[in-house]
Amino acid sequence: MEQFKSNNNVVFDCKYHVIFCPKYRKKVLVGSIEEDLKRLLHEKAEALRVEIIEMEVMPDHVHLCLSCDPQFGIHRVMKHLKGYTSHALRKTHPVLLKMPSLWTNSYFVATVGGAPLAVLKQYIQNQKNV
Repeated sequence: MEQFKSNNNVVFDCKYHVIFCPKYRKKVLVGSIEEDLKRLLHEKAEALRVEIIEMEVMPDHVHLCLSCDPQFGIHRVMKHLKGYTSHALRKTHPVLLKMPSLWTNSYFVATVGGAPLAVLKQYIQNQKNV
């Protein structure tokens, strides 16, 4: 049986596969930047009451499988995650200040439903092995 979530008005099960990239697809998400990014994404997701189901950080892009309240919306989740991580990472990693901004304005998002969740999770987990 699926785990449903609820707020005061809605019972939901909304899962999304999201991919976003650094500006100019620069390969800057490595080493301590990668570690800090993962920690910051989990911190902000918890504050937003968003569940990160799976995450993989590649040098030039990030894969997330997440669940969020449909009334808050995936667009607002992404705005908060990207804004928070950009601000925090650029503060602690001066090398990122050479870029005009950390993230591109765009991102990919798809609802998880066409493929079983286990398949998507395995796909994200295996990104570094491709």
